[in-house]
Amino acid sequence: MRIYVGNLNYRTTKEGLRTAFEEFGTVSASDVVTDRATGQSKGFGFVEMPDSAEANAAIDALDGKELDSRTIKVNEAHPATPRQGGNGGGGFRPRGNRDRDSYRSR
Repeated sequence: MRIYVGNLNYRTTKEGLRTAFEEFGTVSASDVVTDRATGQSKGFGFVEMPDSAEANAAIDALDGKELDSRTIKVNEAHPATPRQGGNGGGGFRPRGNRDRDSYRSR
């Protein structure tokens, strides 16, 4: 089972996350999500536990508890939902006083 862990302290590591969950059973993976550009934690992560009974015990025990001086939110992770809207691109932006046609003719 994949478990979401939110409101993490920015200093919490994946090893610290693993240690907290190993008290309840086998942890197959742990990860703290970081910003690609800065490497700074985004304040949430995921833990994977193969045994659902152990995973549910960990969720029940750790949700609302303190980890590294922060009260964490723990629940079963849900698949990411696709974003609505465009493709995320910014579109064409000519520089200065150039218009689109004069820019393309170069």
